[in-house]
Amino acid sequence: MPKTIWITGLPGSGKSTVAEALRKRHPEFVVLRMDELRRMVTPRPSYSDAERELVYRCIVYTAKILSELGHDVIIDATGNRRRWRELARKEIPGFAEVYLKCSPAECRRREELRRETHAAPRRIYEKGEKGWPVPGVTVPYEEPIEPEVVIDTEVTDVEAAVGIIEEALRYR
Repeated sequence: MPKTIWITGLPGSGKSTVAEALRKRHPEFVVLRMDELRRMVTPRPSYSDAERELVYRCIVYTAKILSELGHDVIIDATGNRRRWRELARKEIPGFAEVYLKCSPAECRRREELRRETHAAPRRIYEKGEKGWPVPGVTVPYEEPIEPEVVIDTEVTDVEAAVGIIEEALRYR
C-alpha cells in the first residue's frame, strides 16, 4: 500500500528540509509543496481563510489521486487547521501525520536564515507582525492531537528525524 506522509509544523520548523532529506533516501516519494501548489491555484495569493480552504483541499485531493495511482507522497505543508489533516487521514489510505515540533522563536530564527524557500514568501514572521496571516503569529496553528510521529526539531537533527520517520513507517 502506498504511503502518504503529511509533514506539519510551524513555518521554519524544518518541514521542507526533512521532506527533501526523506525524498533523497526514498526517491519513490512525490513531494507536494503547499507554496508551489498555492502559486499554481492562486497566482496572486491572499492567504485568506477561503483561499486556504481551497488550496488545502486541493493538496489533499492531489495526494489522494497520486496515492491511488500507487505513488508514495510527502505533503510538505503547514496545515495549520486540524480539519485539513483529518480530511487527508479520512480520504487517503496509508496516511501518517508527522509533527515537527519547534518553538515559535526558533522557527522565526530559522526562517530568517533560510536560503531555499521552496516558493514560500520570505520573512514571513516579520510580515506576520505587520498583519499578514501567518500561522502561529496572526493565524492559529492547531497542533496535531494524535500524530503518528512527533519530532522536536530543536533537539533532533535532520538525519535523525528522517531515521525516526523511516522507523515509524516500517511498522505501518
